[in-house]
Amino acid sequence: MAVGSAEPLPTPQNDPFYTPPSGWDSEAPGTILNSRPVEVASLGPQPQDADSWQLLYRTTDTAGQPMAAVTTVLRPRTGRVKGLITYQPATDASAPQCAPSFVLRQGAPDKYDASLDFIQIDQMLSSGHAISVPDWEGPKGSVFAPRQPGYAVLDGVRAAERFAPLGLSGTDTPVAAMGYSGGAIATRWAAQVHPTYAPELRLVGVALGGWTAPIGPYLVSLNAGPFSGFLPSLLPGMMRADPRLAAAFDTHLTPAGKALMAAGDSKCVTPNVAQHAFLNMDDYLTIPFSQLFEQVQASFADLDFGPVAPTAPLFLYHAVHDEIVDIAPTDRAVAQWCASGARITYTRDRLSEHVSLAVSAIPAALRWIDDRLAGRPAPVGCSTRTVLSMSLGGA
Repeated sequence: MAVGSAEPLPTPQNDPFYTPPSGWDSEAPGTILNSRPVEVASLGPQPQDADSWQLLYRTTDTAGQPMAAVTTVLRPRTGRVKGLITYQPATDASAPQCAPSFVLRQGAPDKYDASLDFIQIDQMLSSGHAISVPDWEGPKGSVFAPRQPGYAVLDGVRAAERFAPLGLSGTDTPVAAMGYSGGAIATRWAAQVHPTYAPELRLVGVALGGWTAPIGPYLVSLNAGPFSGFLPSLLPGMMRADPRLAAAFDTHLTPAGKALMAAGDSKCVTPNVAQHAFLNMDDYLTIPFSQLFEQVQASFADLDFGPVAPTAPLFLYHAVHDEIVDIAPTDRAVAQWCASGARITYTRDRLSEHVSLAVSAIPAALRWIDDRLAGRPAPVGCSTRTVLSMSLGGA
């Protein structure tokens, strides 16, 4: 399909671009397998004022096996590119048509789920940076797979650095990572596995907010609450990524429960959350939801992060009164990581809640990233501030 065509975009499962060529699995991680120019949408009627492409590249799944993924890469049309930001959207869905590589394109049917992403991409471009936006959930659409999101992010960076039209300086390129809420999961994994998986990359800073919760307890806490619609959005991809979890749900889901999972697997997060507020998974299982998760605790043992912080400098932020992800685990993680010698700038925002902080924190987070990409060192040690609002300049 030609760039700018009015033809309907094929979804990833129907788009041959996502199918890697023969022999791809023997290539090194980060190898570009295919590329194409695309137009990235914006909140207005026109696409982003940027040159943009998609790269199919080789990466690695949770089991250490070859996996193919797509990243959408952009650069400002004028001026020299200063650095590279890998930006991880909060996809929070298992359906292939919710992947960033589809929803960000001009002509995708629904911009709503990507509205925050368009805002952030526009501001990153205005700062003179190239951007990589990977499909970090992988082809199985799993938000909570261990390690895989980090591999996909870092191999997306490797692919971007090798893609000549971006004008980057290879492994000399300064790289920053950024993500909020669900996107913070992939961003944290990238920071966590960076020293061992891709140590040649110059990861100079990591900005993330709205997430550090242990996975199992978090999912149980959603049940029967106002945000329980996340469950049918997230669980199908988790089951595809973990046979143990799939077996447990297959045993205990009722026919209505299986229909619920199938329906949730076909939609993006916004319609799922809107449709399934106060959904009680106990009504769709033969045992209580919390009991099922007690049976599959082993599936979550390697999903959560340990007490040792990533080596890259961190900029963390969280709403004190976050109604979706409690701040307490973030407070505990910061305390543990600071004790291990991390460099952390942590801001707690009193006025915001989960969604509003995603927007109000953007200027402060990007200022911090700009400083790192410009070569200004991050503050030594740890600092924690509680501010009225990050939108008022508190960082």
